[in-house]
Amino acid sequence: MRSQSENERLYAELLVRVGVNVQKGQTLVLACPVECAEFAHRLVEEAYKAGAREVVMRWIDERVSRLTLDMADDAVFDEFPEWGKAFFNGYSKDGAAFLSIVASDPEIMKGADPKRMSRQVKARSSALEYFRNRQMSNQNSWCVGSVPSIAWARKVFPGKPDADAMALLWSSIFSAVRVTEDDPVHAWRDHQAALNKRLDFLNTKQFSELRYSNALGTELSVKLPKDHLWFGGGDPHPNGYVFVANMPTEEVFTMPHSAGANGKVVSSMPLSHNGNLINKFWFQFKDGLVVDYGAEEGLSVLKELMETDGGARRLGEVALVPHDSPISNQRILFYNTLFDENASCHFALGKAYPTCVKGGPDMSKEELAAAGANDSLVHVDFMVGSPDLSIDGVDASGAVTPVFRAGNFVI
Repeated sequence: MRSQSENERLYAELLVRVGVNVQKGQTLVLACPVECAEFAHRLVEEAYKAGAREVVMRWIDERVSRLTLDMADDAVFDEFPEWGKAFFNGYSKDGAAFLSIVASDPEIMKGADPKRMSRQVKARSSALEYFRNRQMSNQNSWCVGSVPSIAWARKVFPGKPDADAMALLWSSIFSAVRVTEDDPVHAWRDHQAALNKRLDFLNTKQFSELRYSNALGTELSVKLPKDHLWFGGGDPHPNGYVFVANMPTEEVFTMPHSAGANGKVVSSMPLSHNGNLINKFWFQFKDGLVVDYGAEEGLSVLKELMETDGGARRLGEVALVPHDSPISNQRILFYNTLFDENASCHFALGKAYPTCVKGGPDMSKEELAAAGANDSLVHVDFMVGSPDLSIDGVDASGAVTPVFRAGNFVI
């Protein structure tokens, strides 16, 4: 059995060489919480071993962020500094790779003013439109991974001593990202091959509509645009290499038509959004637009999300994830979207990935909109998968093909 230290080293190597896939001579922008500094040092070392030109550190401190939300001058939340705009947009233009480590306290922002949070998101997203568009079009390689923090571990494993909770969360993460395999890189290649078989099937079928149903109350039809493309696992960079934007990842995903969702969808897991929990929530769609919604917990946060802009009330992603997967089979609620979305079929409200329609990365905003792509300042995933979920694909002729039964692929 490998030591904890060796598993951490292998995980860091996997994030650098398979996840963001740093190229020789490329700059890596690394974002990491301050409490995870030791793992950040491993990542920096692995990036330089991989040939990085420079590793630029961006330290994250959630406590400072919370204090700012509570105590800063109100005008701050409608601003984004020019230096920040120059940082992200500049490194993006220069072809940098972006690796982010997420280890958030799921409830760090509980009780914070949701309007301030919403205004802050709007200001940041507007200022970084160039960066966001390049990232969502795969013009820059990027990857999001996670390592444990004490606050997060306490939430996932309540009642456990801190050391035990941290050890359990490390073990869960290692399992989810296949670090525990004899050869993690080979295991990822096998995983990609399995995803490719599903991608080939879905891209060949070109379903015009997906129909969802389960006992939670989801009865939803989602139209898919003409010439839509399914992706999963690795994403192609224009320079010819492949990177994995989420690690772990179990999903295959595409773009729904922005005007094509009709019916009701009910969440199957809590959503940790900007440090707040939204739980037991639902949306009613008509012609792609959320016309009604509710939540038993976090309704005010959900309301602010809905009011971000017009695109926040429409779908930007549809993702299929089998209930029988390495993450779901752990039977752990991670309170972290990176993990929970890869244990469950999910949708995203907000901006669509331009790559998910043929020719999308080269289209103008107007052309993308005409193709059915939603646009928004936000992109928020929420989980709808369940052990009894059924999904049917409907092709242009009206023929119906079972895609999911009992929560798993049948293709």
